[in-house]
Amino acid sequence: MSMEPESFLLGPTEGPAARVLNAGGRARAVLICEHASRFIPAKLDGLGLSQTAARSHAAWDIGAFELAVELCGALDAPLVYSRASRLVYDCNRPPEAPDAIPVKSEVFAVPGNVRLTEADRDLREAAVYLPFRELLSDTLNARLAAPLVITIHSFTPVYLGQAREVELGILHDTDDRAARALLSAAEGSGLHCALNEPYSAADGVTHTLREHAIPRGLPNVMVEIRNDLLADAQGVNRMAGLLTPMLLRIMRDLVPDDDADGR
Repeated sequence: MSMEPESFLLGPTEGPAARVLNAGGRARAVLICEHASRFIPAKLDGLGLSQTAARSHAAWDIGAFELAVELCGALDAPLVYSRASRLVYDCNRPPEAPDAIPVKSEVFAVPGNVRLTEADRDLREAAVYLPFRELLSDTLNARLAAPLVITIHSFTPVYLGQAREVELGILHDTDDRAARALLSAAEGSGLHCALNEPYSAADGVTHTLREHAIPRGLPNVMVEIRNDLLADAQGVNRMAGLLTPMLLRIMRDLVPDDDADGR
């Protein structure tokens, strides 16, 4: 693919739009973080956001990238992540979805996304979404054995004035093998866990699983952590410590291999 659209939107020191960490990781798993960053290219002039909105959960999944990096090391798995704010383009949405480039996210208006032309939307798609999609596809295709696909997200404790008690949300689309296995593995963790909360496939949040895992027949799960549990390094470390043995367990159950350590 030509990199012209990405180069046009992202300045010379701002790219690339997506990266992979630990591409050669040995685990039979691939980690994904679509909402890793709140970065907005300079050419978009901050999308007209208030400072509060630009730093809020609307712009990114707070703590999700830090958690994904810890899991990347603990599992020895590749991690594919987007480097642009989901308000520029939400890499967990298909181009035809209205909220791929939202004009409002929860209570936050996004002035820079209002009245975009089709060409404007095409540019965002080409600059942000397509590089992410291609990098993830290439990473999955490069695996010698079928991996478990794990997407890492976080969510705000209060949404539209409603408090959320769930701490670990485990989401699935049409393939529920990994989600149900993770829910079972989470028993005794002390976390308030729930299946398909605070979102479900009906909310349009499983695009990555639908696009990349389900067509390949790969077991997959979307992990949602309430972001107050990821507010600092200590919280991130605690959650990584809880999730690592759970994920290792379902990797052994769903994608076993011959390595002694189960990776």
